[in-house]
Amino acid sequence: MADKSQLPFGKKNYVLMVIGIGILILGFTLMSLDGEQYGFGFLGLTLGPITVMIGFIVEFFAILTKPE
Repeated sequence: MADKSQLPFGKKNYVLMVIGIGILILGFTLMSLDGEQYGFGFLGLTLGPITVMIGFIVEFFAILTKPE
């Protein structure tokens, strides 16, 4: 029988999740810093969304990584 106090993820998973959240915050901040009208500049259309996508990929791997 499994111990009820055991966390569902390991330390590595939680570290990856925090890193992924940080990357997501960075990406959304980059998109908001775009000075072009309606966010149609490089930051709003290219760099920000790519950074957000990388953040979601890190979160995906953080969830799927097998805890030790």
